Amino acid sequence: MSGNDQQAVIAFLGLPASHGGQKVTRVDTHAAAVFLTADRVLKIKRAVKFPFLDFSTLEKRRAACEAELTVNRPFAPSIYRRVVPITHVADGRLAIGGDGVPVEWAVEMARFDETKALDHLAAAGKIDDRLADALGQAVAKAHESVPITRGFGFADVLEEIVVQNDLELRETPDLFSADTVATLTQKTRAALTRLRPLLAQRERDGFVRRCHGDLHLGNIVLIDGKPTLFDAIEFDERIATSDVFYDLAFLLMDLIERGLRGQANIVLNRYLIAAGRDNNLDALAAMPLFMSVRAAIRAKVTAARRKHASSPDEVAQNARDYFALACRLIEPAPPRLIAVGGLSGTGKSVLARALAAFVPPAPGAVVLRSDIERKLIFNVAETEKLPPAGYTREATEKVYSALASKAAQVIAAGHSAIVDAVFATAEERQAIARAADGLPFQGLFLTADLETRIARVGARVHDASDANAEVARQQEQYQLGAVDWTEVDASGTPGDTLRRAQTALKLS
Repeated sequence: MSGNDQQAVIAFLGLPASHGGQKVTRVDTHAAAVFLTADRVLKIKRAVKFPFLDFSTLEKRRAACEAELTVNRPFAPSIYRRVVPITHVADGRLAIGGDGVPVEWAVEMARFDETKALDHLAAAGKIDDRLADALGQAVAKAHESVPITRGFGFADVLEEIVVQNDLELRETPDLFSADTVATLTQKTRAALTRLRPLLAQRERDGFVRRCHGDLHLGNIVLIDGKPTLFDAIEFDERIATSDVFYDLAFLLMDLIERGLRGQANIVLNRYLIAAGRDNNLDALAAMPLFMSVRAAIRAKVTAARRKHASSPDEVAQNARDYFALACRLIEPAPPRLIAVGGLSGTGKSVLARALAAFVPPAPGAVVLRSDIERKLIFNVAETEKLPPAGYTREATEKVYSALASKAAQVIAAGHSAIVDAVFATAEERQAIARAADGLPFQGLFLTADLETRIARVGARVHDASDANAEVARQQEQYQLGAVDWTEVDASGTPGDTLRRAQTALKLS
């Protein structure tokens, strides 16, 4: 079936009568035609052939539909239903799923509320901290479920992408100057050369997988209140196969570009915890490269849309913004180590989470929290209460040793870290300062009166901390010794504490 012949199928699927009289909304893309009714979506592949995909024959379109179903069902089983034929029935009419000869194939999906797609929610200012946390968990879970790809050569594929970006960005000199493109490409190649041993080791360790491939906010939707990934790349295994951090980088870059740096930081931190942080801390070194490449891709793709856009000037500016972001991301700020100490109930964890987004490089600092590390050491759920054996001197020493080790690993990867713990002894404070190993370090020690601290620990729900009013009272007897960190009054609101901490750290 040629593109012209396919128009008969497209016209048929656009008729309400073809869907039991229901209203039909049609959405067209360069490679698909999508038909939406109240409870169903049918998506056919256009009879087109591009350098990166080939839907020119009926069998190829059927295979692409089946691949889309196979790839997306693990991510979104509630959305993707089946591949259905569009057939000629006995009297020559077309039918959806009839017994006649197939003339086209469609992916059948459940209709969902498009206003619940995360790009819509972002535009409406509705991606809050809780949703960002759930998003990080959802992506980590998705990456855990997809197959590992051995011997793929991801670094070589990424180099091909860098070359393509360079060539295609140069095609639009009125948006991207040749000199700036050359500088971006040179810095990108230098970063890739430096990171090749890390990427090769990551691939040997099983972190190159058949991922989503197109993980931006527009391809994630809330289903029953949970982030659900859909519309994964099905037409090219090389595009969809990558280091899981490269897949994650698209989402982080999208959030950063939209000004949602706090949400991007929460996604990263929750992903690291949910995916097993120990296996991914070294890979933070690659995140600036990955996010920059993703931003450059968006820049060239957005620029290509300009000629067909109703608001070409707006599209052009969006392309420039993506390109500028790519240039910023490839040159990350140097890392720093920050420790946030204080007795239970002073608001350490609230401050650390709020502060992290403001600490460069993007998307903000990795937060290492003693309460979570303690639960990891004892292999229990984050909110499961530990028995007294979890709080012996030996256990606490293990926790602080793990915090220092992981903090050193993060900043060695070129990323910043915030360590959140009581830090009641001079030895604990000195040990975390040594973890900086010559890089900038600053310690904050939060203070608040006992009544305030008791009220705060009593108000916690579903939290990793096991501290209660009794613990808060016991800590009043701690001999803290000389605290040479910057003391921060934390008796007021979280916003007050954040502003004081930002001033102390010279962060904006």
